[in-house]
Amino acid sequence: MQQHIVFMGAGAVGAYVGGHIARSGQEVTLIDPWPDHIEAIKADGIKLSGTQGEHTVKVNALHLHEVQHLHTRPIDIAFICTKSYDTEWATMMIAQYLAPNGYVVSLQNSINEEIIASVVGWGKVLGCIASTIGVDAFKAGHVVRTIQPGGPGYTVFRVGEVHGRVTPRAELLANLLSNVDSAKVTTDLWGERWSKLVLNAMGNGISACTGLSNREMYALEIPRRLAIRLAGEAIKVGQALGYELEKLNGRPAEKWVAAAAGDVDALAELEAVMIKSTKRMTEKGRPSTGQDIIKGRRTEIDFINGLVASKGEQAGVAAPTHAALTAVVKQVESGQLSPDPDNVTGL
Repeated sequence: MQQHIVFMGAGAVGAYVGGHIARSGQEVTLIDPWPDHIEAIKADGIKLSGTQGEHTVKVNALHLHEVQHLHTRPIDIAFICTKSYDTEWATMMIAQYLAPNGYVVSLQNSINEEIIASVVGWGKVLGCIASTIGVDAFKAGHVVRTIQPGGPGYTVFRVGEVHGRVTPRAELLANLLSNVDSAKVTTDLWGERWSKLVLNAMGNGISACTGLSNREMYALEIPRRLAIRLAGEAIKVGQALGYELEKLNGRPAEKWVAAAAGDVDALAELEAVMIKSTKRMTEKGRPSTGQDIIKGRRTEIDFINGLVASKGEQAGVAAPTHAALTAVVKQVESGQLSPDPDNVTGL
């Protein structure tokens, strides 16, 4: 059965995922505040390139001021793909056009289900994690994927209900996302969410304040070891909050904590894993916060490393490296510092 699937926020992730789902024959509408982007999609379709080949997909596209046109075709599934700081208004805008059984899916960095539920209620909330998807909307109407697909070896999309049960709508959504890359239903949305946050916190802030790409960060010892320390702190905060964390880059959470604490063998093993992981990355790929700095946009640092630090304070588990990195990124964001690898030398 064809679904009407709307992506509120059609930047890198929204346009890439929406474009591939549209290729499968579903009715997809992309909505975004970037005027040139929407005009390009309306004129020529969304262009998808990179590690999954070249595709141009004709898809519906709307400017924000055109959202009222949705009243003629209620929404079955609404993906929120905006920056985390735009979650509330984006959900409010799209909620009134949901079909009676329609629901909202967070496909974002950070953990935003509670914000969405405050608008539509918990019964209309579904969570989804895109783990190491690696995409960049580098120009209007064109998104490139910079990391190799996960395929059968690594599950990219994890769909979960907030209550942890497997439901028909979660299975439907996982099936839809399998048109993009590997997907599964998880019974542990919150553990998966925090695990993704750990991965985001390892690279986003470092890239933002150093100007380094994914491959460059992991190729250099100082940022690589800083990423391991960030992982160790974030894992300890998540565990204090009661979350069961997934393996990170194929290694258990305890290994990252040990390496962060100075275990020489664990450190050597994880550094080798991180260096090997760069083989899945292109030369220019970088985390979204690093992209934001290049494009002169506000970053999500308060919702990534900043969130780890604030949640750690609430749980009584210090995350000083996350707090310090957040402060440096804000200095770069405000123009007080220029992106430079030296910005993380003393952290």
